[in-house]
Amino acid sequence: MTNTKLSLETGRDWLIKLVKDETFIYVIKRLLQALLTIFLASALSFFVMKLSPGDYVDTLRQNPKISPERIEEIRQQFGLDKSWTQQFWLWLRQIVTQGDFGTSFVYQRSVSSLLWERVPATLLLAIASLFITWAIAIPLGILAAVKQNRPTDKILQVLSYAGQGVPSFITALFLLFFAQVTTPLFPVGNMTSIDHGELTWFGKILDIGWHSILPLIALSITSFAGLQRIMRGQLLDVLRQDYIQTARAKGLPENRVIYVHALRNAINPLITLLGFELASLLSGAFITENFFNWPGLGKLTLQAVLAKDQYLVMASLVMSAVLLILGNLIADLMLKAADPRIKLEDLN
Repeated sequence: MTNTKLSLETGRDWLIKLVKDETFIYVIKRLLQALLTIFLASALSFFVMKLSPGDYVDTLRQNPKISPERIEEIRQQFGLDKSWTQQFWLWLRQIVTQGDFGTSFVYQRSVSSLLWERVPATLLLAIASLFITWAIAIPLGILAAVKQNRPTDKILQVLSYAGQGVPSFITALFLLFFAQVTTPLFPVGNMTSIDHGELTWFGKILDIGWHSILPLIALSITSFAGLQRIMRGQLLDVLRQDYIQTARAKGLPENRVIYVHALRNAINPLITLLGFELASLLSGAFITENFFNWPGLGKLTLQAVLAKDQYLVMASLVMSAVLLILGNLIADLMLKAADPRIKLEDLN
């Protein structure tokens, strides 16, 4: 009895501590805000899509093998005979009560199952690009700042301007041409080879990595160029601060001044940009996936838009909004972890 009472008191104390925790309160607040954001995003996407002329069954009318009676049955089956407002609220109620995003008009399958098939491919491309971008851009930005106005800095500035000045679709087209010239060195199309299922687990990883080389390059170039310039500018700004001059005057080694004192403060604004970086990578992944036939969420969404597959379009946009919100939340928590002086309520 005594042990049970102690465990209950311990659990109650832990719960009270959790509820009063600044981070917990901030996460709950952001998640509640996210619900409103997702609702508004889904409503806006639905009504914008409805403003465009025609719907899914209009494409079916062009097929003489489908009778008008069958077309009317399809309209009733998917609720297209109802008003716009009724369609939206029925779809929303179905999500809240059943967790069901509806059925795809084109694929005749659950929208949720289609999304779960495609989201991992998009996340793989976006997260891998994020790691590659940061792993290359941060060191080069530091190098450019340390070598300010020297040949190394000027070369890196030219590369960053070129990377930001060329649109991502132009980069993708150039890489497709490069793949054609160097065929079969770099595969284009899908994310696996024909014999992928016969490979070992390590061979499967290498196969996916081999297919993702060109899409990752196309997706990373613009982000890399911008991040490298921001890192250079932030570090140069910090290196001019008084406390850095004081550290140098005390005789601290230059590497310690740069990599311990200066970099810690210069990196904070970049962590803030992490959420926006993920947002740009996801939008860029949509373009890249279509150029390289990558089976991700972007390609699926474009096909759904062209086919007027409204429930698949809406669910895809909701999923994209969820990924972006999570990316921004993670960036804020990382910023708090990197600099405990920052208050989370100031990040709202």
